[in-house]
Amino acid sequence: MIPLGHDFDGETVLVFGGGAVGARKARRFAREARVVVVSPTFADADFGASEFVRAAPTPADVPTWLDAADPALVVAATDDTDLNAAIESATTERGVLVNRADRSGGRDRGSVVVPATVEDGPVTVAVTTSGTSPAVSRHLHRESASVVDGAGVVATVVGELRDELKGRDVDPERRRAAIRAVAESEAVWAVARDRGTETAVRDAADRVLTEALGDAGADD
Repeated sequence: MIPLGHDFDGETVLVFGGGAVGARKARRFAREARVVVVSPTFADADFGASEFVRAAPTPADVPTWLDAADPALVVAATDDTDLNAAIESATTERGVLVNRADRSGGRDRGSVVVPATVEDGPVTVAVTTSGTSPAVSRHLHRESASVVDGAGVVATVVGELRDELKGRDVDPERRRAAIRAVAESEAVWAVARDRGTETAVRDAADRVLTEALGDAGADD
């Protein structure tokens, strides 16, 4: 399976199932999308900024729910296999993405796996085993947290420097080399991981950039 990014800003994600799994899925998407969770009961868990609809839909009811919500993604996270199958079938028929939480391994067209993610500002690292081993995904998710720490501010600063060097018409080859030097600088990452502000990281990055460009860089 090939991971892809999808912008859910302004979209609706419809989650069937109010248990722990449904809560985890809802919480993940509620950071960006409007999330509606449909379930007869709701676990004592964090659903993020989701909307709750207390109902017990049957397989025959699913098309009506889909028509009403007009979702970009549907999550089937109930404890009823037949209901999850009906959700998957009706969603696929409409050409809408579906995540069936009770299934692992291979997927049909339109059926997606939601990876475990670690985020820091604009940086997101996704971990997936294509649904074969959630336990391994969780382990790698925990291990990735330390790697991503500070990446958000570094990415922001490096992006700003890249745009500035383009505006100064620095030779593309020299520009790329200088940007790589900043992005890979242990000194820059040390400042970022020491909970440095963007200003502190920018100062460290400027020092690396000046050295990478050499004296000629000041005249570009």
